[in-house]
Amino acid sequence: MIRVILTDIEGTTSSISFVHDVLFPYAAEHMADFVKDAYQSSTDVSEQLDAVAEVSGVDRDDTDGLVDVLLGWIREDRKETSLKTLQGMLWQKGYQEGAFKGHVYPDAADYLQRWHDRGLRLFVYSSGSVKAQKLIFGFSEAGDLTPFFSGYFDTRVGGKKEPESYRTILNELGVEASSVLFLSDVEAELEAAEASGMKTVWLVRDADKPDSHRPVAANFAEVDAVLQAR
Repeated sequence: MIRVILTDIEGTTSSISFVHDVLFPYAAEHMADFVKDAYQSSTDVSEQLDAVAEVSGVDRDDTDGLVDVLLGWIREDRKETSLKTLQGMLWQKGYQEGAFKGHVYPDAADYLQRWHDRGLRLFVYSSGSVKAQKLIFGFSEAGDLTPFFSGYFDTRVGGKKEPESYRTILNELGVEASSVLFLSDVEAELEAAEASGMKTVWLVRDADKPDSHRPVAANFAEVDAVLQAR
């Protein structure tokens, strides 16, 4: 029996366009000023810049060079934890100032509440930082959805296409793999979750449903139909 739902965000609960057309451009526009303003005053920012310097090979004191690296990573949509953490800090400012609200599909907002009220435990696993995850749900167009979630995972547990990442999540949750349903729009992520023993549903929102051995859903109402059938 499914007792836990682990969900992706981009393309699953929320539109890909919101991330790429709103959040990424906002981070790119404000990253240089943010880093330079916080360079000496923020320990949290300094720690992330240490990581950027270590990964990129750019001198730690070359602030302009580090910013260039970060902007390049944004363009690449690189899944680098230090970038995701800095983006989360920046997006917090944007959300709090009302520059944008988090996009969550109405069906996702509806069923997240229904599943929570039904006693299912809900968790997020996204390449975006935990801070960014809490922001998109906390400042969503549907209001604050964070009370529905029991926890969040990001790339600190590993890459989303790696089976070991899902085993790490299972160990942290302390549950049987067969009791967890993972939702994503990326087939390689579903395959990795299945390798750990998790059940999966493939979200395909804006295209024809592919032939697949796993359940495929166009929205969360169809995911719920899969849940009810198990």
